[in-house]
Amino acid sequence: MVADRAASQWNALESYRDRTSFDLRAMFASDPERASRYTFSAGDLAVDLSKHLIDDEVLRRLIALARAAGVEERAQAMFAGERINSTENRPVLHVALRAGPEDTFLVDGTDVVAGVHEVLDRMAGFASRVRAGEWLGHTGKPIRKIINIGIGGSDLGPVMAYRALRHYRHPDIEAEFVSNIDPAHLVAVLADADPAETLFVIASKTFTTLETMTNARAAKEWLLDRFDGDKSAVARHFVAVSTNADAVSEFGIDTANMFGFWDWVGGRYSFDSAIGLPLMIAIGPEAFGEMLSGFRAMDHHFRDTPIEQNVPALLALIGVWYRNILGYPTYAVLPYAQDLDRFPAYLQQLDMESNGKRVGLEGIAVGRDTGPIVWGEAGTNGQHAFYQLLHQGTSVVPGDLIGFLEATDDLGMQHDFLMGNLFAQAEALAFGKTEEEVAAAGIVPELVPHRTFPGNRPTSVILAPRLTPAVLGQLVALYEHKVFVQGAVWGINSFDQWGVELGKVLATRIIGELGATDPGELSHDASTNALIERYRNYRA
Repeated sequence: MVADRAASQWNALESYRDRTSFDLRAMFASDPERASRYTFSAGDLAVDLSKHLIDDEVLRRLIALARAAGVEERAQAMFAGERINSTENRPVLHVALRAGPEDTFLVDGTDVVAGVHEVLDRMAGFASRVRAGEWLGHTGKPIRKIINIGIGGSDLGPVMAYRALRHYRHPDIEAEFVSNIDPAHLVAVLADADPAETLFVIASKTFTTLETMTNARAAKEWLLDRFDGDKSAVARHFVAVSTNADAVSEFGIDTANMFGFWDWVGGRYSFDSAIGLPLMIAIGPEAFGEMLSGFRAMDHHFRDTPIEQNVPALLALIGVWYRNILGYPTYAVLPYAQDLDRFPAYLQQLDMESNGKRVGLEGIAVGRDTGPIVWGEAGTNGQHAFYQLLHQGTSVVPGDLIGFLEATDDLGMQHDFLMGNLFAQAEALAFGKTEEEVAAAGIVPELVPHRTFPGNRPTSVILAPRLTPAVLGQLVALYEHKVFVQGAVWGINSFDQWGVELGKVLATRIIGELGATDPGELSHDASTNALIERYRNYRA
């Protein structure tokens, strides 16, 4: 029944597209109230959707699609702790990670909020000791450098937030983040590290992740080499974010310094859990708590606001309109804030690992395009790299431009220059410059086509007062819920990631073949066999 209703809504959207033109110049000219009607608020965020290729009828039909697809019911099921991650038979409760003490989130009838706050309190106690210089290394020195070793969700979120909240960091403690198994990453980070003042945070739920544990063992060898092999040093310079107490203890880490999380938290949704330990050490428990309050504010907006005014849902549905009805395969995230330079990379995992699926909840092909290709760069750097394609290329790339009304660093007029560029790009992308306007400016006729901008390139403009911990939490939760809504509309499971498994399995096999003393006959395809042989012959 739901599938049939959703099918009719898809058909209605396609029919409306075929008989309607969407010209931003004309729509603004005919509707003086368009900007105000299509600007929405959520927490501290003001989100201007007026420069999108939509009208009231598009939104009405998209909202009808969302309701037919059961978006509201699936959201309620998530908040209720139901096992909506069906392929792994798990609840999806990252929203519980930022719950207030008064909140209730149930997993199999048990309220998990007390457990969440127990871990947060342990994190806060440990972070406060490190920040105060009370946690001493093997030689009695306080910690001055934190090195987080993780990958994927155990890296992208913490490093993004650490960079974003630069103004809130402890002045005497630096954090570094190592993820790539390429030894160049770890070696570069260790180059200026003092082992007596360095604390490693090993972030791996299972404590078996290949990249993370390879780097962790190399870091341990580096430390022991500098402490004459004294294994007791490990317990003073390593802590773990994991649930595998046996493996953590075998590594040499005191399990009293192991911080856990739960199988109802996906890695890409986890940096507000114990995965955020290096961030909490850097910015302090109070600022970390403010970030959680920002997450919580957006959670409440998403849970309690009707779709018609629900900012994550509206962003998601407009994205569905572009991906499925207008056929735009990519989406750009363009923060006009250097401190958010890793935000697009963080959102790549959040979106593409969640919704990069071709099979629906029933185990059959979806039959429609799903997750967009997400990419981006901080403004104004992107303007001098790829905005040429955004303005005059043959592909239409919708995007979000994110800015802040107040600068985090005051250098006179520079913030005005930054925000002036943001507003100008949104205007230029939307309205372009016609041949008549170019000619009227005195451009010679042969250059007029080259100087013409087609416009009609859609963007959201998302503004907040300042990049604070609370605002960062709101921004991340905004996109989390956007991804959720799109997954629900497409009928896919946004919370598994089986697509990363095959490469891992093959890599384990090939690694053994690369180092085997008696390699035997290779049984891959001809290309892979030849590549392995070339590598082995060169190393020999």
